[in-house]
Amino acid sequence: MTHPSTDQITTPFSATSTAAEVVRGVDLTGRRAVVTGAASGIGVETARTLASARAEVTLAVRDTAAGRRVAADITATTGNKAVFVSQLDLADQDSVAAFTAAWDGPLHILVNNAGISGPPLTRTPQGWEMQFATNHLGHFALAQGLHDALAAGGDARIVSVSSSGHLTSPVVFDDIHYHQREYERWAAYGQSKTANVLFAVEAARRWARDGITVNALMPGAVQTNLGRYIDDAEMARLRAQMSGGDWQFKTTEQGAATTVLLAASPLLNGVSGRYFEDCAQALPAEPGDERGVAAYALDPAAARRLWEVSEQTLAG
Repeated sequence: MTHPSTDQITTPFSATSTAAEVVRGVDLTGRRAVVTGAASGIGVETARTLASARAEVTLAVRDTAAGRRVAADITATTGNKAVFVSQLDLADQDSVAAFTAAWDGPLHILVNNAGISGPPLTRTPQGWEMQFATNHLGHFALAQGLHDALAAGGDARIVSVSSSGHLTSPVVFDDIHYHQREYERWAAYGQSKTANVLFAVEAARRWARDGITVNALMPGAVQTNLGRYIDDAEMARLRAQMSGGDWQFKTTEQGAATTVLLAASPLLNGVSGRYFEDCAQALPAEPGDERGVAAYALDPAAARRLWEVSEQTLAG
């Protein structure tokens, strides 16, 4: 089932739906999933819910000890013993290459969930700004490295976890890594989250012939380790802003719902290249909006340019 781009995708689910509700009645037996950043936050609930639907799930995490604790908990709560842990540091291209080289057999679901948000200016050894390097370039290399496994899976899905933070910045191609302009951590985060949407747009176009669908999403406001660079005063300010704005804080179970919808629900068969929030396709955002999707994040020309720049960057 394909959907003309003019159709707005809606589902019976909403902002308050949980991941478990979204997959009720869905059987993922025989399907293999990788979830990055699955040792904390919504990544844990995403992995747990896929496992509860009987998928084989690999937790791709930096901290394998934490990953093993989560895997044991998921097995205990779901009865699914096919929950595995693999080391993956998205800021380290050697780690990404090792993960993809070690993957064997088909892959059906790739959830690019891991991310960092708002650190002080930090660079990788290559000089790349850390948020862009982790949130976009690491996942870009991971998806490329797993492309053949996804193509072999048949009807494979990639889920790119973005954020409403993308509304703060397009990808600034003239100075992605803040070598000339002054570093502003939330603009840098926004740029990386825009890149997550642009990746979905271009991967959807390039990989459609391989039966791979790719969508991006805003999970909602969930207090997780992603906020570890936010101090108490700034968190209080954000909470006050949200209480008067469009967003309400979600539980991790609610925060994982849109991710799981895109990863597993038959309602999304054939849907690709789109951005979702609160279990529905997002509406276009106007300047100043806190919700919706920016036109620059869906721009096909920017998506194509980002892909080419990313390939060049990784090639060194």
